Amino acid sequence: MEAGKDYFVHANALCESETIGAGTRVWAFSHILPKALIGRECNVCDHVFIENEVTIGDRVTIKCGVQIWDGITLEDDVFVGPNATFTNDCFPRSKVYPEKFPSTTVKRGASLGANCTILPGITIGENAMVGAGAVVTRDVAANTVVVGNPARVIGQVCDISRFD
Repeated sequence: MEAGKDYFVHANALCESETIGAGTRVWAFSHILPKALIGRECNVCDHVFIENEVTIGDRVTIKCGVQIWDGITLEDDVFVGPNATFTNDCFPRSKVYPEKFPSTTVKRGASLGANCTILPGITIGENAMVGAGAVVTRDVAANTVVVGNPARVIGQVCDISRFD
């Protein structure tokens, strides 16, 4: 850790934000923009990009190859699998930007599988699980498991907070 900081940033990462919680680790080739808010004890793996208008809670794991765009919030204890894809523009066009990006929220304890895609303006409920490769086109209820394209409900999971 760098002197005076209680979080770790790898020498080959670019971390412009000063709002990083204690115990967080940012690994090589990641880029965090200046206004991003990152909680405590997070693990930001290699090749992650985090934009300005992003809030990340405590104990969040973001695996390699993930981009987190403006308007996205990851609450506490969220897991984001490798190469999961967030989108934040419902009608993307080159050099045409919305006045405000839709808000996407991944609630406490939810897990997103590798290579899943989350469309803009979606809420993933507490403890929900999104399967690898799923394309989430609408909100996912708490404690629900979804898979496929488009993502569909296949089951339920227990509330992990019961085991704290």
